[in-house]
Amino acid sequence: MSENKTKYIFVTGGVLSSLGKGITAASIGTLLKHTGLSVGVLKLDPYINVDPGTMSPLEHGEVFVTKDGAETDLDLGHYERFLDTSLTQNNNFTTGLVYKTVIENERKGKYLGKTIQVVPHIVDEIKERIVRAGQNKDILIVELGGTTGDIEGLPFLETIRQMKHELGKHQVMNIHVTLLPYIKAAGELKTKPTQHSVQELRRIGIAPHMLVLRAEHPVPNDIKQKIAYSCDVDDDSVIVAEDASTIYQVPLNFLRQNILTPICQQLKLENCHPKMDDWADLVNKIIMPSDEVKIAFVGKYLDLKESYKSLTEALIHAGAHLDYRVNIKWVDSEKVEEDGAEKFLKDCDGILVAGGFGGRGVEGKILAIKYARETKIPFLGICLGMQLSIVEFARNVLGLGDANSVEFDENTTNPVIYLIDEFIDSAGAKQIRTSTSAMGGTLRLGEYECDTKEGSNLREAYDAKIIYERHRHRYEANPKYREALEANGMAITGESNGLIEAVEVVDHPWFLGVQFHPEFTSRLQNPNPSILAFVNAAIKHKK
Repeated sequence: MSENKTKYIFVTGGVLSSLGKGITAASIGTLLKHTGLSVGVLKLDPYINVDPGTMSPLEHGEVFVTKDGAETDLDLGHYERFLDTSLTQNNNFTTGLVYKTVIENERKGKYLGKTIQVVPHIVDEIKERIVRAGQNKDILIVELGGTTGDIEGLPFLETIRQMKHELGKHQVMNIHVTLLPYIKAAGELKTKPTQHSVQELRRIGIAPHMLVLRAEHPVPNDIKQKIAYSCDVDDDSVIVAEDASTIYQVPLNFLRQNILTPICQQLKLENCHPKMDDWADLVNKIIMPSDEVKIAFVGKYLDLKESYKSLTEALIHAGAHLDYRVNIKWVDSEKVEEDGAEKFLKDCDGILVAGGFGGRGVEGKILAIKYARETKIPFLGICLGMQLSIVEFARNVLGLGDANSVEFDENTTNPVIYLIDEFIDSAGAKQIRTSTSAMGGTLRLGEYECDTKEGSNLREAYDAKIIYERHRHRYEANPKYREALEANGMAITGESNGLIEAVEVVDHPWFLGVQFHPEFTSRLQNPNPSILAFVNAAIKHKK
């Protein structure tokens, strides 16, 4: 490992979870990338699931899908959006995957009869995956999920401790994110949780080089100095992460505190002056846009909006480039079923129907699509949203009253959305799936090529004949109904190896349904073209 030239920044968290380690890691990576360095990122997840693919959005937020079809933690979405890069399955792994690999290796006899232990076997597997993720990068930023002291995270922390010894002190930097709570009754910021968290990290054998303090209130210099002394870090290595107007402001807030100075000193980096002018301009448009537009977001996971994280961020990206604030009106599709669409949608400039699994709230989404089609409000349907736009059109235009997806009615006589038995996955291998197949292995996942139709909204948005977008779904549009759909005003405007990828209503100002998830490829500095075009159509509708 001594020949390894990659430098590593390990980001850990203390006191409690959801402090913003992912945003911290992405922000530091953004600053380093804008100095001209090649930056990679890696998320380590201590839970036992092999991947987040089968976890409920209510349990874990959104499942983010990488270019190569890996179902990963939503923090990878932050990394891609901040760093304007495409990640792979090598950029996220879990405890479950590590143990699964080690056990499979043991069954194959790869450890030559040794007793398999956490140290060295589990730790070595983690180490090998970290090094793999950092290949050909100047810097690899590694975020460890969970909280310091969690039993699940101990093998990862032991790996971090060992890597500092193996690589040398100027190859590794440890950054610890902690909470600085404000006790309202006492009118004080309390430093003790941070001190205890650092003590726990030191007990494990890791001394942090920098502390990032999450705080809801400004942190005075005397408090920062107290923490520096009590936690044995340099004064300039205590960085405050106050709540920001937008997450994209965080790199600029860090830069104002000269966060790169101690990082460059620790890792012996030469250029510490990132070029952030374009970024700052976009952030300014997010915070102080020239106008605003209202988009109805029709979904069913509204209790936890993190389940739609990539999509809400993609709307922010589009708004920033158009100098508009996109105000999202959250519309529960189950309430649309009860009270009708007009009550919720009549004051909106655009209607978006998002993806999802299961039958709950589906009829409400269909009512919202019907309202968008008939009232000529700009519409974007994503994944299930596209499939339901075909169901709605088949029922209300073609007159096929029982038209449905076999996902919701296996016995429908008009299965306009159906389950294909075989398809070619993003790696080029043949996959077999049936209604009884395990959900964890039968989705169409990852990036696929899509051929766009000339003159369509899709072609105009991307300005390209061939585009590449990511998927996460099981069911497909049934080509048996293609002729009837097109004869009655619904055009097929995107295709992938014979599969229907996009539909549009011809007699409509702007109506697009896409089978892929465009939000997965949207970045602050490069918004997704179809979402940008949708927001632009909503702005035109408003005017």
